[in-house]
Amino acid sequence: MDDQDQRRVRIAADGRTAKVEVDGHDIAPLISGIRLEHWAGKPPELTLAVSPVAVADEVFTGMARVTVGEQPEPGPAAAVFLAAVDAGELERTALARVDLLDGGQHEMTRAMLTVLGEWARGQWEPV
Repeated sequence: MDDQDQRRVRIAADGRTAKVEVDGHDIAPLISGIRLEHWAGKPPELTLAVSPVAVADEVFTGMARVTVGEQPEPGPAAAVFLAAVDAGELERTALARVDLLDGGQHEMTRAMLTVLGEWARGQWEPV
């Protein structure tokens, strides 16, 4: 890889979410994961996993090394995520979301599942 193939990348992460910029363009909404590798004497290599729910009108142009593989089973990752959830915080957050509580059947369960989904996508807003 020569210098003209390299891009300026900026990653700002807070442990739950990351802002990723390539050549000054925010691409975080397009990606579901990142992997950064850097070995002595070689330029860093950034691998971006494109989100299957990426906004349809966003465009990516450029060269990329593509690796094809199978998606991992979500069960183990979901178990780790759920084990880290504070039940009290989940309950407080769901109850505080009046937009999710409509008085219907199973409203609390629906509210909690919505909150968990948001947290899993990095949209973390504790009460």
